[in-house]
Amino acid sequence: MKMSYFKYLALIGVFITTTYIHAAGFNQVLVDKSTITFGYKQMSVPLDGKFKKFTAQIDFDLAKPEQAQAKFDIDVASIDTGSSDGDDEVVGKAWFNAKAFPKASFVSSGIKSLGANHFEVQGKLTIKGKTLPVSAPVTFKPDGANGVFDGTFNIKRMDYAIGEGEWADESTIANQVQIKFYITLAPATKK
Repeated sequence: MKMSYFKYLALIGVFITTTYIHAAGFNQVLVDKSTITFGYKQMSVPLDGKFKKFTAQIDFDLAKPEQAQAKFDIDVASIDTGSSDGDDEVVGKAWFNAKAFPKASFVSSGIKSLGANHFEVQGKLTIKGKTLPVSAPVTFKPDGANGVFDGTFNIKRMDYAIGEGEWADESTIANQVQIKFYITLAPATKK
């Protein structure tokens, strides 16, 4: 049975695209197509926010994931809680103390493949001068010629002294904060 010309071309296109995605490395973060958000509870009500400014450096090759490296720097003053009063409050000394600690950062220390484009990324998260280990499950998926890392992990805000003094009451603001990231990467440039 002969394959039609169009089916043949379609199969070649799928093969080339799949081969390209799986063979190419990615090292160009498309910040305008990426987000870092967070979720928390205030008086038991779920709320969300985001950071509007961050820089990221990622070097990832699906064929060699164990060699991947990532570094993020988040401008904590770019926080968007959905309220200008909330934004003004959380950059203050009791919360992020943005004047003394203008950036939060993450530096990867390893990545482990869990199969089927699922990974676990380990690293160190520094907020307000305190550095602690974190681990995040992530999924890598193709998006045209680009690739996307999608993941979530939890932290305890009090571990980083976020919300000191009167704000330390966990019945007002829950201790657990969920960090979500959606990072779009373009293929690596040839050197």
